[in-house]
Amino acid sequence: MSFTFSRTVRIEWGDCDPAGIIFYPRYFEIFDASTALVFEAALGITKFEMFKQLEFSGWPMVRTHARFHKPTRFGDDVVVTSTITFGRSSFDVEHKLTLNGELCVECTDKRVWTLRDAEGRLKSFPIPAAVLEKFQEA
Repeated sequence: MSFTFSRTVRIEWGDCDPAGIIFYPRYFEIFDASTALVFEAALGITKFEMFKQLEFSGWPMVRTHARFHKPTRFGDDVVVTSTITFGRSSFDVEHKLTLNGELCVECTDKRVWTLRDAEGRLKSFPIPAAVLEKFQEA
């Protein structure tokens, strides 16, 4: 099962180097926020609320890979399309960032659904059925 969500992001001055070109780690911040927004769109609650309402202690990233095709600059309005594909206790996210329909950056990452054990350590945990059902309904 997979789910896709798109949003528009404006590249701000603070995202950029002195030449006005985005500093590449900012893309990973944009993609991380996009992952949270995918869940918010499907579940109808924010990530902050997920900590309160679900068996959930976060989704650490265990792998990421990006390809940079074209730079983006201060003032660009880019579209980020994120697709999540679920496994049992992990999920893959594919992000594509485009400017005027042209692919600028593509990124994939794998994240693990976690809970804290009795000692407070993060442990992988099956993604709750209620979460998967909400994604199927969305």
